Amino acid sequence: MSRQELVRRRRRSGFVGRRAEMDAFRENLARDPAADDFRFLFHVRGNAGVGKTSLLRQWEELAQSRGGAATAYVDDTVHSPVEAMEAVAERFGRQGAGFRRFAKQLETYRQRLHEAQGAAGGQTGPEVPSPDGELAPPSPSSTVAAQVGLVGLGMVPGLGAFVGAVDPQQVAQGADRLRAALGARLRSQDDVRLVLDPVRTLTPVFLEELAEAARKRPWLVLFFDVYERTGPALDEWLRDIAFDEVHGELPANVQLVLSGQGRLDARCWGDWLDLVAEVPLEVFTEEEARALLALQGIADERVVEVVLRLSGGLPVLVHTLAQARPGSAEAVDDPSGTAVERFLKWENDPARREAALACALPLQFDEDVFRAVVPAEAAEEYGWVRRLAFVTDRGGRCRYHEVVRAPMLRHQRTTSPARWREAQEALAALFRAGRERREEVLAEDERWGDAQWREERAGETYHRLCADPLRALPDALVEVAEACEQGEGVLRRWVQLLVRAGEDGGEEEVAAWGWRLAGGDRAGVLDELLAGRGLAPAGRVRAHCICGLLHARAERYDEALADFRAAVALDPGSVDGWEGLARTLLDAGRTAESLAAWDEVVRVAPQDADHLTYRGWLRLREGLRDEALADFDRAVELDPRQDWAYVNRAFLMRELGRAREGLADADRALAVDPGYPGAHMERGRCLKDLDRWDEAERAMRRAADREEERAQVPWCRVYLAALLLDYGRYADALTEIDRALAPEEGELRGAGWPYSLRAWALYGIGGREAEALAELNRSAEIGDWEVHTSAMRGWVAWQMDELDLAEREFTRVLEQEPDRPWCLGGRAVVRAYAGRHEDATADLTLAFVRHLGLSEAEAEEAIARPVVELLREHLPADRAAVTAAVRLVALYTDQVRWPGRAGHVASVLALRPSPRLIVGGVGVLRRAVAAVEAVQGGEPAADGPRRGVAWRRTWTLRAVGPLLRILDRLPGG
Repeated sequence: MSRQELVRRRRRSGFVGRRAEMDAFRENLARDPAADDFRFLFHVRGNAGVGKTSLLRQWEELAQSRGGAATAYVDDTVHSPVEAMEAVAERFGRQGAGFRRFAKQLETYRQRLHEAQGAAGGQTGPEVPSPDGELAPPSPSSTVAAQVGLVGLGMVPGLGAFVGAVDPQQVAQGADRLRAALGARLRSQDDVRLVLDPVRTLTPVFLEELAEAARKRPWLVLFFDVYERTGPALDEWLRDIAFDEVHGELPANVQLVLSGQGRLDARCWGDWLDLVAEVPLEVFTEEEARALLALQGIADERVVEVVLRLSGGLPVLVHTLAQARPGSAEAVDDPSGTAVERFLKWENDPARREAALACALPLQFDEDVFRAVVPAEAAEEYGWVRRLAFVTDRGGRCRYHEVVRAPMLRHQRTTSPARWREAQEALAALFRAGRERREEVLAEDERWGDAQWREERAGETYHRLCADPLRALPDALVEVAEACEQGEGVLRRWVQLLVRAGEDGGEEEVAAWGWRLAGGDRAGVLDELLAGRGLAPAGRVRAHCICGLLHARAERYDEALADFRAAVALDPGSVDGWEGLARTLLDAGRTAESLAAWDEVVRVAPQDADHLTYRGWLRLREGLRDEALADFDRAVELDPRQDWAYVNRAFLMRELGRAREGLADADRALAVDPGYPGAHMERGRCLKDLDRWDEAERAMRRAADREEERAQVPWCRVYLAALLLDYGRYADALTEIDRALAPEEGELRGAGWPYSLRAWALYGIGGREAEALAELNRSAEIGDWEVHTSAMRGWVAWQMDELDLAEREFTRVLEQEPDRPWCLGGRAVVRAYAGRHEDATADLTLAFVRHLGLSEAEAEEAIARPVVELLREHLPADRAAVTAAVRLVALYTDQVRWPGRAGHVASVLALRPSPRLIVGGVGVLRRAVAAVEAVQGGEPAADGPRRGVAWRRTWTLRAVGPLLRILDRLPGG
């Protein structure tokens, strides 16, 4: 490039002065980034209008033209680290620097966040029942959103500051449950981490992409302008990527440039300020101002003097006044007016003057907004406006410098209040139309998560506040409350919107609200909103509901209940208030009150099928079967696609012994959603109750496969393992439970029941009792499913000849459930082995009274005493065979199907028990069958009630009868 071309280029840029600053940046680019004198972080600071943005533009051009750098410029349109990374990645991507992996991960984050917030809106219930057979409660999208924000925005120790709003210990205790809840909805634990802490998850990927780009370019330069506004959101993140290794390492050839009005926050940057190159900017010297005016062709000394006086040497004003090229002595001699007013007066074209004033009204504008706000005669002046010295154009989005925009707004607001209001209302209508067009393609729960919708909504709100501040303020404050659910960046933007609208519209109350809320976390913002008088009654109801959700997710139930009660006191028809109250009461263990609150929910929204289904689920859980059935019937009548209601009703039908009807409901749910894992699983349970065992297994396998396809927590696979245990297929069950537990972390790893099932599979296989006991101990440590775990541990301990431990475990269960036959029988065996025969007889008698409905005399004489006498006679001589036979009975009583009966009986006989033991055992079996047959009273229907003694008698006959026939066919039978 020739010297002449360089001169012409400099002239075209209109940039003068700042030689020292330009030289410092140029010289730094020439240094080795490993050198001690290399400065990789610049901080440009100075008052508004001193030319910080202009200097950054020149540095950016210098880095690109002289250093071959790829550059990214970020201003105050970002409000969070995630938005900053997105902006940088997009700008580097346009320069061929890639960032595809980051873009993909960012898209995944948005999708998963939406899934977490919205999944419960379409699928109000969980995919599967809880381990105790009850259906677990649904979690609405608003609750999930509150949970996501609670952890993701720093309300858990270690993830950020949340000063005094909640007890960190309580929040930390709830974090694992939150992760488990999200794990049930998201594809993997990586997705859970991505949603809960996007900054910590996305930044390493961002830095890896940055490193890849840095290998291809000599320099990467990141410019962060208007840092006085973005600093509170970006400070810690930028400090960490610049100086720490929290997220990874920053390539040596990456330069950071921050530009703002004040100094960097010493609380954040204090330990590193010696590594920051400070670049303070002052107003132009007289020589620099005169040089710029000369560059613009202004040589008249009187004009120069007026410009110097009006501008005060502020570069943006010097340049603005120079662009008008005033040549009139009369204009120069007029001492009145500000620099901006003089600029408008010096512009001779009235259409251009009107266009310049009109474009000051929006916070930013493109050509579409320009044509909507300017007079018709100025419609072709968009190019002229874009070239004005005080206009910044980034990617087709233009904005005025605040030093110029503020007086232009003040001029219009004070000169003609009526025109001001009319123009602001027109702009509000323009943005409202854009918002409504966006809403045509967005579901209601998708709106706040959509960047374009937020942009239109923010523009509408800002201009409504400018047009009629006091009337628009209550609605704007409600939007701030809504923003509390959406994340730090969204909340920060809406608070700043209040500040800007209050200052631009000249309404102190609006600005005061903005400053009052600025810098607060979500709980602090909500507290301020509720403490003030700015919210209308409807807005106060909404704020109380959001605050209640935050408290509930932090397990501060008293505070949450107070907020929800305040909401329904203000509006007895508030669905959100009653629903929040009902859910929180349930979380707090106050079920009866929760049911009463759900009655109110249904009262105020009687046509909502989701609410009826939820109340039905809770009624079912509390044993109110008729009332629950009425709710499910009404729910599917209102919404025939209410698949969760069908699954609930199928569960209830099966519990009532109406498995065929339950199967029909499961099929109806699958007609709505063929991949619904919970419906496949309930279908399998109904088929099992109908003795259609092969079909039941296929249905359970489909449930587990659909669950895996949806990347949900594999509870259905656990239930498949339980089914296989019922079938006596211990090795297959162990395979399935191991597959379910394969991930190193997740909801299953925090539940005890899967480990109990694994233990029983190991016990059933045989020879692995020590492993089984270890799994049961682990289950007990977790604390889930304690009764069943203790019962299993009793049987395993007996097998290992640890009789004291076995008796303690059985007794522990019986203290809670005195009539549990399986544990009464187990303790009877343990006591018989210990030689306490009368105690053993009493336990075994009670077991058969409870289990088969025999009288105490029948149970004792026909079964209990003969069994104990048989054990007494053959212990310890035939101990191995007796133990194997008892173990076989213990396993067998837990089965509904056992195709390998003959093989298992033969394995006992292979231990060569004495003939007298075999004869005695068969005799006891025959007496047991006779006792049962005597009180049978007819066999129940195949799909009859599965919990009554008549059903158990039938299954005893079905089980023992074939066993006797097997024994009869054995040699010597």
